[in-house]
Amino acid sequence: MASNVNPTVRRRRLGQELRRLRELKGMTAEEVAERLLVSQSKISRLENGRRSISQRDVRDLCGVYEVEDHRIVDSLMQMAKDSRQQGWWHAFGDIPYSVYIGLETDAASLRVYEPQVVPGLLQTRQYAEALITGALPESSAADIEKRVNVRARRQERIRDAETPLRLWAVIDESALRRVVGDRQLMIEQLEHLVEQSHLPHVTVQVLPFDMGAHPGISGHYAILEFPDASDSSVVYIEGVTSDLYLEKANDVQRYSVMYEHLRAQALNVEQTRQFIGEVIKDYTDATR
Repeated sequence: MASNVNPTVRRRRLGQELRRLRELKGMTAEEVAERLLVSQSKISRLENGRRSISQRDVRDLCGVYEVEDHRIVDSLMQMAKDSRQQGWWHAFGDIPYSVYIGLETDAASLRVYEPQVVPGLLQTRQYAEALITGALPESSAADIEKRVNVRARRQERIRDAETPLRLWAVIDESALRRVVGDRQLMIEQLEHLVEQSHLPHVTVQVLPFDMGAHPGISGHYAILEFPDASDSSVVYIEGVTSDLYLEKANDVQRYSVMYEHLRAQALNVEQTRQFIGEVIKDYTDATR
């Protein structure tokens, strides 16, 4: 991009503002759709930031909402223009989870629970390549390389000297025990995980098997929070063919409470490093 504008975040902010204007007008999405001769689903997608929005859309909606302040209209039109720029990830072509990447790129903090594998932001390149190859057996070598490169680019947020991403990762023991690639690769990955855990803005906790049932038993999820107070937090749940983004306050609060329970049940930071060290020793002994 020519600027630091994040199109994904711009769409979210613009959608939130358009929803606010509609609600101030006392109109439903269905009523707005009828006035503009479009589908209700289009209005919903524009408001939730999942659809690209044109300046013409903004102009038409401001007309329906009778927005008379030209400064507001001009500001919304500029946001629409910004939202149609391309983020850094577009240079890699079609990325299935591009919406998530856009959110992660602008997030101030990320809390993630990972039950199966090491979180993407903490993976070595070799681990990522072996993992993607195993997870997507029908993918071409070029597609695998592209995905690995995107993952490496995302990890720059961890190394950002000025505004690093605040990352909190709770990882199930199964992610440490699952041999991705081979045991030597796992040794290198776990050593990297310990190294990353020493960064002041990265916290890693392991949830051992003997903790039994826990609030994250249903699977992976992540909670993204943003530096601008106007941007609501988002819960991200990855799917096979589609992803789920939860932004309602009640949903975010419920997952946040679940995460606090996970953190409480997991080993603390020092215990986690010792535990990972023991797993590394197990792999080392097995390679002799």
